[in-house]
Formats: sequence, structure tokens, C-alpha cells
Amino acid sequence: MLNVVGIVLGALAILVSVSLHEAGHMGTAKMFGMKVTRYFVGFGPTLWSFRKGETEYGVKGIPLGGFVKITGMTPQEDDADDPRAMWRFPVWKRTIVMMAGSVVHFILAFLIFWGVAANAAMPNPDNPGYMATPAQYATTAPYVSVGECVPTDMKTQCNGLDGPAYVAGIKDGDEIVKVGDTAITNYADLVNVVRSLPPGQTVPITYVRDGNQVTTAVKTQAAQRPPIDDDGGAVTTVSAIGVGLGFNPALPRQVEYTAAEAFPQAGKMIGQAFSGVLTSLKNLPAKIPGLFSAISGGERDPNGPVSVVGASRISGEAVEYGSWATFFLIAASLNFFVGIFNLLPLLPLDGGHIAIAWFERARSWVYARLGRRDPGRVDYYKLMPLTYAVILIFGAFTLLTVTADVVNPITLYK
Repeated sequence: MLNVVGIVLGALAILVSVSLHEAGHMGTAKMFGMKVTRYFVGFGPTLWSFRKGETEYGVKGIPLGGFVKITGMTPQEDDADDPRAMWRFPVWKRTIVMMAGSVVHFILAFLIFWGVAANAAMPNPDNPGYMATPAQYATTAPYVSVGECVPTDMKTQCNGLDGPAYVAGIKDGDEIVKVGDTAITNYADLVNVVRSLPPGQTVPITYVRDGNQVTTAVKTQAAQRPPIDDDGGAVTTVSAIGVGLGFNPALPRQVEYTAAEAFPQAGKMIGQAFSGVLTSLKNLPAKIPGLFSAISGGERDPNGPVSVVGASRISGEAVEYGSWATFFLIAASLNFFVGIFNLLPLLPLDGGHIAIAWFERARSWVYARLGRRDPGRVDYYKLMPLTYAVILIFGAFTLLTVTADVVNPITLYK
């Protein structure tokens, strides 16, 4: 039952954020004097509406988003002759209106991050353990978690108790300080040194446990791994010993912040989210084959893309297990991702309209300097084939992720 409640709440959170996105467009458009004729939550048949001034507000029957109608967004629209049509306004005002939706997502993400940081125990940034980002590897002491085996790649399960570090007696919480003759000061050092060794080589490894240094012999194994700083990079054969970044046993794993202290923490979380979104977008093409594999019965990549359906299911699972902080962090991350994605310079996204507006402005400036006649506004009809291509690609990708989320969903708790 709690899972269903969580799914409903997750879907509702998405609907609210999309509705607020459209409200951001509407509010800034009205502020500048543009004509706004409709604002609706949902699509399809109208369930309820009312009119205030020149704008009709209402709710439609299919709760899968919302929309706002601003008169004359382009010169080619039927209502473009209206004196308050959007395209007639200065480019900076149109830019603010088109960016307002994403700005709303960024504000929502920040407020959610702040609320979580102020009310829930948060991971200790000085002791991130397995939650560390690649950027933290070079500044995090090499306390390790030890696996009982070494998967040949990052998606394959392994059986048996043949992990080299495990067999050699290394345990969770041990700090590795030397590999062979090379001193280790952080986790990045450890990974780079081990990977530089030939597979099958036995190497002395020195670790610290309870204040005592111990040296043991560890035999490396071959494994397929991407670069340490790029999970979506090209996979190569390297050496591994079956350890990951663990927690420093001398430090707490979680910390609590006051409401004031939570503000800078929320800012840091926004920065991490931004880095994560850029990495996700860069690695997206490489993740698509994994979706096809997951649909046909292969193992689902836990770091792969998900649809709104998948995000709602993960939110439901978080609520089912009582992890409300996770539920809200998912909502914040999703808001931030949508905000960034929506600014990509592609039609029909808001970023596409912004790019065209500034292209027109730059072209006008160049032609004026050259003493040539300004060709005027971009003809959106000539861009329709490209727009349809983008819609088709996004639609196919959405269908692919929804299918994967239905037949082989990502789960938080196994």
C-alpha cells in the first residue's frame, strides 16, 4: 500500500513541478505585458475552468503536465498580429520568459535540497564512503570496503569467495597506505596504482587496522572497467583487487545541520546535481544499448536513464521503505535535470526558442555593421522538419525508457 502511495505522490510531485514550470512562463509574460490567454494543468478534455481578465485557468482530464498559451510566440502564428504578441517584445524579455520555467525548477530543487539538509541526517562530506563522486576520489583517504569477489565488469554478478583483497585478509574499514613501493594517500592513488599493474601479479599491500600496519600479498585479477573519472567512458581491461571506497571508522557517517547551515549544503548539492546532469547527458548515447538489453531480459543498469514512470516507481519504493529523504532528493534531482534539459538549444524546447531569438539578434547586429538589409525573423515553418525530428527522437527515447521501466525497473532495495 505504501508503495502505491509513494508512486502516486511521486507522480503528483512531477505534475506540480511541471505546472509551476508553466506558471513561471505565465507570470513573467504577464509581468512584461505580453498577452496570456490560457493556463491549464493537464491535457485533453477540460474538467473545470474559469476566466480572470483575459486569461482562462483550468484543469484538464489527463494529468500528464500542463501548458500556457502566450499570444504570438513566433511571427508565423495565427495570433502574431496582436500588438502584445510575444515576438514583438525585446529579446531580453523573451529570454526571461522562456527561461522562467527552468528557473522555477532550479528554485524548487534548491528548496527541496535545503529542506532535506535541514531536517534529515546527511552523509558526512568528510566521510562519503561508497557515495563519493569521482571528483572526491583524489581527496578521500583510501579506507576500503572489501568484496568477496571481483565482477569481470560493472554489470555482472559474481559468485564465490575469490576476491583478492578478501582472500588476503583485508577487511572493511582498513586504510591501504602502500601498494608495492608506492605510497597511497587517497583513493584515486589506490585505483590508479592497482590498475597500472599487470593482471595476475602478486603485490605486497600495506594497510592500517586499529593503529597497526600490516603487509599482505594480494594477487590482482583482470576486470573490465571504465576510467575512474568517467563511468560512461571506454571500457578497458585493467587489474582489480576487489575493493571499493569505504568509510573511515573513526568518523561519523552522517551529520545534521541547522536551518542556516543547510543553505550552503543545498548549494553544494546543486553543484553536485549540475555535474551529475552534465555527466548523464554526455553518457546518454552509451546508455541506450543497455535499455534494449534490459527489455530483452538483461540486467538493468542502476545508473541508466529512467522515465517519469521509473522515477515514480523509485519514489514509491523509497516511501515503502520509509526513506522520505530519498523521496524528496529524487524530486529535487528530477527538477534540476528537467530544468537543465529544457534549456538545450533544440526546438521545441525552451532553449531552442532562446537560441533562435539570440541568433536573430546577433544576425541583425552583423548585417547592420555590414550595411546590409536585415533578413528579419527566422521562419519557424522552415525549421519544422528539424523540430519533428527532435520530437521523434525524444518520443522514441521516452517509449524505450518507459518500456524498460515497466518490464525491468530499477529498484533501490533488493
